[in-house]
Amino acid sequence: MNIEGNTVTVQKSAKDVFDFFTKLENFEQLMPESIQKFEVDGDSFIFGLKGMPEIRLVMKEKTEFSNVTLGAASSKLPFTLAADLQEISENETNVTLKFAGDFNPMMAMMVKKPLTSFINTLTENISKL
Repeated sequence: MNIEGNTVTVQKSAKDVFDFFTKLENFEQLMPESIQKFEVDGDSFIFGLKGMPEIRLVMKEKTEFSNVTLGAASSKLPFTLAADLQEISENETNVTLKFAGDFNPMMAMMVKKPLTSFINTLTENISKL
């Protein structure tokens, strides 16, 4: 299952946006208002939203100034969340969030709507940076 958020333009350089995404504590600023838990632990963070199980994300991959990919710490629900960065100018960068999960069809049907909403909220909050 793949979900791609809208591309948003941030009024910052690709380096600044990349640096923001590689500091995991910054993800707390992007979370929905319904967040109930957020804790950074080394190269991972755990977050909990109201009515949902807690999820731990681990830094999987970084490509300087163009991509930051986080992945699920648990192999029970394998997925990645990538932020693709495209520098437009010295002070403008396009950001696109991409979710990729390997779920069975029943699970995919259950999580598609809340995940799409989550990606849209993250994207909206990125646009406010």
